[in-house]
Amino acid sequence: MDFDHDIAIIGGGLNGPALALALSRAGLRVAVIDALPAQTFDDAEFDGRAYALALTSVRLMEGIGIWPEIADDAQPMLEIKVTDGRAGTGPSPMFMHFDHAEIEEGPMGHMIEDRHLRRALLKAVAADPAITLLNDTRVTDQTVEPTGITLTLDGGKTLRARLAVGADGRGSGTAERAGIKRIAWSYAQTALVCVVDHEKPHHGIAHQFFMPPGPLAILPLTGNRSLIVWSEASANAAAINALPNAQYLDVLRPRFGSFLGELSLTGPRYSYPLGLSLAHFMTAPRVALLGDAAHGVHPIAGQGLNAGLRDVAALAEVIADAVRRGEDPGNDAVLARYQEWRRFDNASLALATDSFNRLFSNDNAFLRLARDMGMAAINALPGLRRNFIREAAGLTGELPRLMRGKPL
Repeated sequence: MDFDHDIAIIGGGLNGPALALALSRAGLRVAVIDALPAQTFDDAEFDGRAYALALTSVRLMEGIGIWPEIADDAQPMLEIKVTDGRAGTGPSPMFMHFDHAEIEEGPMGHMIEDRHLRRALLKAVAADPAITLLNDTRVTDQTVEPTGITLTLDGGKTLRARLAVGADGRGSGTAERAGIKRIAWSYAQTALVCVVDHEKPHHGIAHQFFMPPGPLAILPLTGNRSLIVWSEASANAAAINALPNAQYLDVLRPRFGSFLGELSLTGPRYSYPLGLSLAHFMTAPRVALLGDAAHGVHPIAGQGLNAGLRDVAALAEVIADAVRRGEDPGNDAVLARYQEWRRFDNASLALATDSFNRLFSNDNAFLRLARDMGMAAINALPGLRRNFIREAAGLTGELPRLMRGKPL
């Protein structure tokens, strides 16, 4: 085959452009195919979306040249406080407290708004001569051939590559066309997401408050602002989300508490249903999946994007090493290395977030006592507490080079 590109990435969200930049630095020609038009991201106004980047994800951003562009807009997470309780009654006296000072590497992570991260990624992609960005374009078919894959685009044009990477979300068309099935279920919960201005400084402290309907995360942004990710039973969430801003805040305040003073909403509110989605396989002939196309988990630990970026770093390393050895980056043996590396970790994360949500999102008195005692025990044991801090920072497991601060 004659190849238009070495790698074709389907999906232009966050993971797709990050992978393109990593592969470009390894000398590959990459196409990023995005269904959204380019002007979707022209507006620099805050739209309420933000992400918790673990320390290792920050290292990845440094490795692909993005971090200097967004560092000034990122808020370090210096502490995490985890509590259990009910709305209006305050937290349990038994809790977990993680402080970044207990590890040597620095802050456990940073909060970054979507408008800064996405625009920096797309700006870098647009400036890279080895990357072709196709906006407002959909893949309608994919045909696997012995040495490559042909993608049919809407309008009838085709694009040939050695490997297609599906970074196209939970409803991945790439996975469906490759015949990759998935296991999925709903939690009957909905995440209510908003940003609040508050009177008092947050001091870089993230809070996770577990309540019977679901967890409430209070995540620090730059300035006196915090991102709220608030899980409720879906029927109740729909009623809350339909309220005007003033009444919405009246419902939030008993859950949030008064420790940051007066609250006001900034930017839009939005919501999304919560569920688990896990692809049976992360690869198929000439196809690899990453991010939500391979695994979608509950936001209870804020690890969804970080897991996707770990896929990015691992796949980039597998492909770069294969090319240096003279291997075809899309052959089955190369893709098997990627799947072996990431499949177990992603399944483990899905199981862990599912278990935590089931353990904490209930009002069973026995379970409440058990989890409170468990949190108190973890908090009292420095070694165990340090392990949890390192897990939150993404420092555990077999880390790709980009996540160890090393070049690809």
